[in-house]
Amino acid sequence: MGFLFTAAEILISLLCILLLGLLSAVALEAYRRRHNHAHLEAPPVFEDPNSLKKVQCPSIFDPAEKYLSLIVPAYNEEHRLPSAIDETMNYLQQRPAKDKSFTYEVIIVDDGSKDETTRVAFNFVKKHTVDNVRVILLGRNHGKGEAIRKGMLHARGELLLMLDADGATKVNDLEKLENQIYVVARQDFHYGDSASNDSSFKISDIPIAAFGSRAHLEEKALATRKWYRNFLMKGFHLVVLLTAGSGIRDTQCGFKMFTRAAARKLFANVRLKRWCFDVELVFLSKWFGIPMVEISVNWSEIPGSKVNLLSIPNMLWELALMSVGYRTRMWKIHS
Repeated sequence: MGFLFTAAEILISLLCILLLGLLSAVALEAYRRRHNHAHLEAPPVFEDPNSLKKVQCPSIFDPAEKYLSLIVPAYNEEHRLPSAIDETMNYLQQRPAKDKSFTYEVIIVDDGSKDETTRVAFNFVKKHTVDNVRVILLGRNHGKGEAIRKGMLHARGELLLMLDADGATKVNDLEKLENQIYVVARQDFHYGDSASNDSSFKISDIPIAAFGSRAHLEEKALATRKWYRNFLMKGFHLVVLLTAGSGIRDTQCGFKMFTRAAARKLFANVRLKRWCFDVELVFLSKWFGIPMVEISVNWSEIPGSKVNLLSIPNMLWELALMSVGYRTRMWKIHS
């Protein structure tokens, strides 16, 4: 009997040491990232592959030069990127027929790809010019969140859309998000109200975030997915709810639009670099009081997803970092 008590005590002690070690690791990493919002790296430049000249990167803090910026993070996407960008460019080139003032740019952020993604991306720059398509090279793999952050911080649009390189969401669904941003601007900020209209006041000056959502597809997905994937998904949603609170049902959809004012606040502060940066965006939007709207979008499963079971521990790690960082006030939020 005494042996059993001794074994139990040893096991409990080991578990306590393991838990203490994990908490210490989370706290140390959160502390290490306390200044990550500053992003002190040298300002990047775009290279024009036609002239081989360097084009200075703009900043999100500069005035907008385009109406719409589309940021596409890409990691080993040589096969899926061409069709997605072709579809995107076809849509963008047709839209000026309806709106002569419509201008755009597509920013492809190569997140340290090891395949031919860089070559594929630069082929689109050659085809459509560096004014319409730009490529940012991160050199090594940092994560989807960091790739999108980099693209957002150097975009020129009044409205900024992040979308995945696989083309899972049809690009013309951006009009749903765009329209809802204008609805919120009119309702909450009286944008376009003739009685208080200021001709210098633009949609880019109003902080609003629009989140594409696949929540309407959840019932069908639950019926077709393996039981353990449903279990993991529900568990992840619970952790997200505890970390960032309620309000957005589908935080992980890769189709989100921000006004320039919202992007300045959010992406100058975001610290998470991989899958859970979306959750941090929700948390920061709430902290800044940025109105959020969730809009159903068309979505289809595209083979080649980078998310797998091994992504779950990394997601939980990032959520733990975020919770510790903000709750202990190690992570300062700068406006």
